[in-house]
Amino acid sequence: MTLTEQQPLGSPFSTATTCEDVMADQDLSGRTAVVTGGYSGLGLETTRALTAAGARVIVPARRPGLARAALKEMSHCEVIPMDLADLGSVRTAAAHIRDRLDRLDLLMAVAGVMATPERRVGPGWEGQLTTNHFGHFTLVSELYPLLAAADGARVVANSSAGHTLTGIRWHDPHFHTGYDKWLAYGQAKTANSLFAVHLDTLGRGDGVRAFALHPGKIITGLQREMTLQAQIDRGWLDGHGNVVGDGFKTPSQGAATGLWAATSPLLDGRGGLYLEDCDVARVSAPGTPMDDGGVRAYAVAPEAAARLWDLSLAATGATPITR
Repeated sequence: MTLTEQQPLGSPFSTATTCEDVMADQDLSGRTAVVTGGYSGLGLETTRALTAAGARVIVPARRPGLARAALKEMSHCEVIPMDLADLGSVRTAAAHIRDRLDRLDLLMAVAGVMATPERRVGPGWEGQLTTNHFGHFTLVSELYPLLAAADGARVVANSSAGHTLTGIRWHDPHFHTGYDKWLAYGQAKTANSLFAVHLDTLGRGDGVRAFALHPGKIITGLQREMTLQAQIDRGWLDGHGNVVGDGFKTPSQGAATGLWAATSPLLDGRGGLYLEDCDVARVSAPGTPMDDGGVRAYAVAPEAAARLWDLSLAATGATPITR
């Protein structure tokens, strides 16, 4: 991937596109997908659309009982326990999946947390970076042989326009010198994007292509760590909890870009790209307002992606992916 490739392709879809629009002509019979967070918010919409198109979907869930209740009406859907903040749990889930599958066509990294209070997990790691990045990094690394066996697998990581808040804080990625919940979120979302860039570099020889994306502004369970007043103050909600801010999408519209990334023939032979509104995003200039769209150059820089990959591999002890 080069910055010259990071530009719109002229997709027929738009910011208003829904899951139903993207999946209208898709037949995923015989395909298998893993969708993290696939039982609520955008993940639930993603699981619903994939199963409706005929795919088998495995949903790793931190709250498996709640997940099974949410997905009980869907056929070809299986829930397994997994907590992204606990890498032992991630490895156990990956081993379970490897025992049940001989190939994996899609891995959708939809689960995440946002603007949480300071939480330390594992050996003192910052919680948002661990949940949003290290957990998915480990899961994909452990499932990589199944992805390679699919001969055309795609990995899709939900990033966010929040990546514009900061690049990777190489000097202090775990905020030992003072915690800021929004910078921690921004760093984790930059990490999601850089993860896709380097995974694509490592995987393309095996037919594994990777994408990151901004799903858009959507009110879902992602805001659960924010008070109602905080969301009112940001202009997102009114006093009754109704969405009033400009530019918000429905959950179906929010899940559409991930499904487009997973299935669009326009992306055949491409990868390592950051997407938004069911198209490839343009590179945005430093200081551009977050809501103006685009991706910062630092979030798709190959050198930074390789550096983060090495940092993540050393931290997690995940199984290396070799070219």
